Amino acid sequence: MHQRDTSVEVLTQAIVRYAVDRVRMEPPLDGPRTQAELQAMAGSTISEHGLGALEALRVFGDVLAPACISSDHPRFLSFVPAAPTEASVLFDLVVGASSIYGGSWLEGGGAVFAENQALRWIADLAGMPAAAGGVFVTGGTAGNLSALIVARHRWRTKAGGRFDRTRGLIVSSKGAHSSIALACRAMDADEVAVASDAEGRLHVENLRDAIAAMAPDDRERIFAIVATGGTTNAGVVDDLAAAADIAAELGVWFHVDGAYGGAGLAAPSVRDKFRGIERADSFIVDPHKWLFAPYDCCALLYSDPTEAKVAHTQHAEYLDVLHTDGEHGAGEWNPSDYAHHLSRRARGLPFWFSLAAYGTAAYREAVETTLRVAHEGARLIAAAPHLELVIEPELSVVLFRRRGWGQADYQAWSDRLLAEQVAFVVPTSWAGEPVLRICVVNPRTTLDDIRLLIDSLQ
Repeated sequence: MHQRDTSVEVLTQAIVRYAVDRVRMEPPLDGPRTQAELQAMAGSTISEHGLGALEALRVFGDVLAPACISSDHPRFLSFVPAAPTEASVLFDLVVGASSIYGGSWLEGGGAVFAENQALRWIADLAGMPAAAGGVFVTGGTAGNLSALIVARHRWRTKAGGRFDRTRGLIVSSKGAHSSIALACRAMDADEVAVASDAEGRLHVENLRDAIAAMAPDDRERIFAIVATGGTTNAGVVDDLAAAADIAAELGVWFHVDGAYGGAGLAAPSVRDKFRGIERADSFIVDPHKWLFAPYDCCALLYSDPTEAKVAHTQHAEYLDVLHTDGEHGAGEWNPSDYAHHLSRRARGLPFWFSLAAYGTAAYREAVETTLRVAHEGARLIAAAPHLELVIEPELSVVLFRRRGWGQADYQAWSDRLLAEQVAFVVPTSWAGEPVLRICVVNPRTTLDDIRLLIDSLQ
């Protein structure tokens, strides 16, 4: 599939120009189209002889890209947006062009070294031990599953085979991310989700009561306590210290899911809300959410990575060389040993490059900026006579209601704003009631953007 050098040069210039222009522009909001609309506009893009690279790029730029909502738009405030830095986006091109295999030290030692320095910065923010380490995986779902696989492995190993055929059990809260339940399905484990408090936070007394109510055989099945460092729906942080205490009393693994909220560790103004995270056996945070990296990038950290290595290392004849110390340090640190993967892209490199380029002070200020906008925006919402805060924001998620509105009203408003290319804000629910939710993780989102939304709800 080689092309003439001139064609490669032309294509390279076109792709780099597209990427640079996209980084420099105010991102369009854009929006989805139906399957029928895209078929009519793009036609059949896969053919015997191909469209040609420039035509394929045109179809993407003119038809396909505008059918994707830009998650880095400053008024993309649904779900958890993304706001990758210019440096991280452009360096993503370098990572792709470099064809680096990021699964082993032997093949990608330079990349692994850089990724591990970025992981170390996160571990230090969390106060994890000097020996802590881990790997970048695709997202929070993969990170949670990988960590819980290690938790179950340790539980069974400590039991000396007694629980090898026993279905394990995870204790979390009803505010836990849906990926915890998915991990349980994937592992054929049970989940006990204890009731949260009025703000959706893990209720420690409910946790103790739920464990106390279990039969002795069920208590023995517990292999992990899962707490959340910033719930996705409301942005509240569980009582991590209390959850750590209970995990220690039971002698089980303590995992903290900070996929969204863990980035708050970088902000001195909210760091105290994470007290107890330093006691976690494992912890995840997604830099592609609130630490300004491109998709897909989740940092998975273990306080003792040797336990993860035992649980995850894959053994095969052709892989033996990777686990033998040799002239080039082949056995030094293989990222494939720390999660449920083998082949992997060096997906932490764009995040590392951005950290290295801008410095951690810039990251601290960017997170503080988003917190400031979210909290000042909440004050504007509370002062608006037609609106009402649902709960006081703790991190950068704001839940609020429009007085007198129901689900249909919220949906019509949301659809109108997207159709008019104003903003992307979708409703959620709280205690069974439809409400509005905005999540601010983009430093380019301003208080004026929040004012615009408030005015549009009158």
